[in-house]
Amino acid sequence: MPHARPLLSVVALGRRLARPLDRFARDEGGVSAVEFALLLPVMLTLYLGGVEVTQAVSIDRKVTLVSRTVADLVAQATTVTTADLTDVLKASSAVAAPYSTTPLKVTVTSVTIDTSKKATVVWSATLGGTARSAGTDVTTLVPSALRDPCATATTACTLIWGEATYDYKPVIGYVMTGTLTLQDKIFMKPRMTNEVTKS
Repeated sequence: MPHARPLLSVVALGRRLARPLDRFARDEGGVSAVEFALLLPVMLTLYLGGVEVTQAVSIDRKVTLVSRTVADLVAQATTVTTADLTDVLKASSAVAAPYSTTPLKVTVTSVTIDTSKKATVVWSATLGGTARSAGTDVTTLVPSALRDPCATATTACTLIWGEATYDYKPVIGYVMTGTLTLQDKIFMKPRMTNEVTKS
C-alpha cells in the first residue's frame, strides 16, 4: 500500500493538467485570427497582383493611343518640318499622361512601297528611340496586306508608320517582376496627298 499514494498523486496531477488542455482544445476564440493569418498572404498577393496587372493594361492602352495619335497627326499633313515632327512627338507625352514618359519611345516614319512591293524608309523621326535611316528596306516589317495593292498602283504607295514602346517596370514588383516591354504600331495612309513630304 505504500505505492498507492504516489500513484494517486500522478493521476490527480494528470487530471489537473488535462482540464486546461481540454478547455484550450474546445476554445474557438482564436479561430478567426488563425484563418486571417492563413488567408492574408493569398489576399495580399491577389490585391497587389491586381494593382500591377491593371496598371500594365492601362499603360499598354496608352501605348496604343500614342502610336495611333502620332501616325494620325502626321497623316493629316501634306508637308512636315523637323519642328512639326518634334511637336507631334512631344504631344505623345500628353497622351501618355498620367504615366511617366521617361520609358516611352515614339517613332514616326514615312514608308514608300514600289510596284515590286518593296517597302523603303523615306524619312523618320523619334522621341527617346532610334530613328530609321532613309533608304532602309523595311519590307518584312510592313504587312503584306498593305503592300499587295501597290503592285497594281500607277505610282508608289506611301504609308505613315507610328510606333510606340514603353518599358514598364512594376512599382511594387510583388507579382510581376522585371521589365515588361509594351509596344504597338500602326500604318496609316496619308489623307491629303499621296505622300507626306519632309522639308
